[in-house]
Amino acid sequence: MSLHGKRKEIYKYEAPWTVYAMSWSVRPDKRFRLALGSFVEEYNNKVQLVGLEEESSEFLCRNTFDHPYPTTKIMWIPDTKGVYPDLLATSGDYLRIWRVGETETRLECLLNNNKNSDFCAPLTSFDWNEVDPNLLGTSSIDTTCTIWGLETGQVLGRVNLVSGHVKTQLIAHDKEVYDIAFSRAGGGRDMFASVGADGSVRMFDLRHLEHSTIIYEDPQHHPLLRLCWNKQDPNYLATMAMDGMEVVILDVRVPCTPVARLNNHRACVNGIAWAPHSSCHICTAADDHQALIWDIQQMPRAIEDPILAYTSEGEINNVQWASTQPDWIAICYNNCLEILRV
Repeated sequence: MSLHGKRKEIYKYEAPWTVYAMSWSVRPDKRFRLALGSFVEEYNNKVQLVGLEEESSEFLCRNTFDHPYPTTKIMWIPDTKGVYPDLLATSGDYLRIWRVGETETRLECLLNNNKNSDFCAPLTSFDWNEVDPNLLGTSSIDTTCTIWGLETGQVLGRVNLVSGHVKTQLIAHDKEVYDIAFSRAGGGRDMFASVGADGSVRMFDLRHLEHSTIIYEDPQHHPLLRLCWNKQDPNYLATMAMDGMEVVILDVRVPCTPVARLNNHRACVNGIAWAPHSSCHICTAADDHQALIWDIQQMPRAIEDPILAYTSEGEINNVQWASTQPDWIAICYNNCLEILRV
């Protein structure tokens, strides 16, 4: 029976190391392709590019390359039409942009904001702007966020024609910044939010950087580790605290008051992913081995239970919902990647 007639619901890939960072490719011609980053507590780490072979219905590793330190985040260029070069970005000690070829991946540029010192403040996360793929934002333990401008020229022979420059750097928080994400509001180019060790969610506008808006502060001032904007409704975002077992949903129109709390997990939450195609579905994943999908349509009434639950064989480190294939979610635990059909 052909694969197309009888698709499996779950595909699994085992990497040679613990998987932490991961990202779905968004190019229309590279559907079931993901980038995976190793988590090895030493200098030498790896990134693997894996793809699902439609014929054998197995994941194959297409490409492995070295990466200094574990990647804190990986993202493919948000290019749904396939008009830009096939680029991948990683954060760790620096922001790196890689060009993916058929057989090898090579470093296009290394973006370093501390030109005058040997010291580098590690990057905790970054985001790649979907409306303008020439904009990236990074968050760092040095309390700052940096917005980078990228130039992607045409390929002339083997010349590197991707370069970047600092558009702006700002002190975003009183302590370490742990995550940054561009908002789709107001055209999708200028607004972004960040979370950090001071326990606040702050919103910025690149056109008015002299002030920021505090959207939420954790009541116990616990550090906030992640933030994630709703993909369809730019008023909503989700965040979670360090070692916290719940995910808080916020509405920017009602600052500082959560509109929902999702708290069925029995251990600390590690990942959040909104549905790409629906404003009311979100997936959370945690150390309790569970990935839960929630329907938050009835907010502000309490959301008691998830509508779907999947139990994996290990503590789930990360979850990613495929933006171009909304019926697939990827999770990683231990050394395994699994993609689940929802």
